[in-house]
Amino acid sequence: MTDAEGHPETAEMELAEVLGALADPLRRRVVTTLIDEPIDTERTCASFELGVSKSTLTHHFRILREAGLVRQVDRGNSRKVRLRRAELEERFPGLLELLAKG
Repeated sequence: MTDAEGHPETAEMELAEVLGALADPLRRRVVTTLIDEPIDTERTCASFELGVSKSTLTHHFRILREAGLVRQVDRGNSRKVRLRRAELEERFPGLLELLAKG
């Protein structure tokens, strides 16, 4: 069951949904950027500078969130995003390593 913000539980993450989210080069860039960051790094969505409109940015992060790749948390007047590294390693061992290698 997803939580109130739309994050699926680890056991509910589906490989097809994760791979579908990663099929888009902008979303894959977000994930690989977060892989290279220290564990539990939180960044604003705008900090990725994807060169798209705010509504498109919102769409991309919704897809990543609903697939279970990222967790979004409200921090005051901004929304931060972080990679769900431990959950992804538990559910899909080796996936992040493959992504990091490109």
